Amino acid sequence: MQHLNPRALEYLNAVARFGTIRKAAARLNVDPSAVSRMLSQLEDVVEMTIWDRSNPKQPITAAGEELLRYFKKMQASEAATMSRLHDLVGLRVGEVRIAVGEGFISDLISSSLQSFLSAYPGIQISVEMAGALDAVQMLEDNEIDFAITYAPARHPKLNCLIEKRHPLDLIMPSDHPLSNTTAPLAIEDILNYPLALIDRSTGMGRLVSFVEEVSHVRLEPQLKTNSVAVLTNFVTSGMGITFMPKFTVIEEIRAGKISVISMEHPTLSQAHARVLSAEGRELTLAAQAFLDHLKHSMSFLMFNADEIQC
Repeated sequence: MQHLNPRALEYLNAVARFGTIRKAAARLNVDPSAVSRMLSQLEDVVEMTIWDRSNPKQPITAAGEELLRYFKKMQASEAATMSRLHDLVGLRVGEVRIAVGEGFISDLISSSLQSFLSAYPGIQISVEMAGALDAVQMLEDNEIDFAITYAPARHPKLNCLIEKRHPLDLIMPSDHPLSNTTAPLAIEDILNYPLALIDRSTGMGRLVSFVEEVSHVRLEPQLKTNSVAVLTNFVTSGMGITFMPKFTVIEEIRAGKISVISMEHPTLSQAHARVLSAEGRELTLAAQAFLDHLKHSMSFLMFNADEIQC
């Protein structure tokens, strides 16, 4: 029985990632003929075509995709094994890579990250700020251990490790005409007020766009942005309203700078924050330790929104 050559699988992964044999060879610092030869040897082993050179739009065949899934699981298993070995020295060393939506940054940095690094000074944390779409892509590309996301679309190749309900509420200056409203608002109720909206690549933007579509309503924002901080400043400066989970601006709410009102549409009122990982990718011990720490220190992951009073 012939065995799969790990180097050949690495070359196939590089070709899939960079699109051509020449680009993959440049990244691997090898001759293109070496990459081509390895792919041919891999095809001889599996007795199937794995790289269709005549199909530049979708060159990886079904057999090639199966080999790539195996390669990524093999990489994840190796990383997990090395992490367990490091655990023998009490998690003194390690690396954790995560992606986090901008709205979670303050909650993450305020206490969770600081206390973890104090407890495990030898573990290096890499934090990438990413919207829901980018975070999912980073998981698919095996670039991160897990992602903390808001309202990501369901994905068959991702596992949900934690889920907490955090509705997408309407936030506004505390003296705004809508601030005295008690009943949940319909999307039609906000049409005549200055509005800011976030980019649709984020979970928040995707939800609002969906509600517009199903409600047959078109929102006309005065400001469009990809920044949660810009949205927050838009509201605190008195310029208008926007959509935000209340935990993202909880300090501004408690300080009396912002009022929050729930929305009646279930897509908004039943939104969730989720921690996602790639299917088949086992978390390293350092990553699992960090996730366990966040479960007990990060407000977004400890509570549903209705469990905390502003």
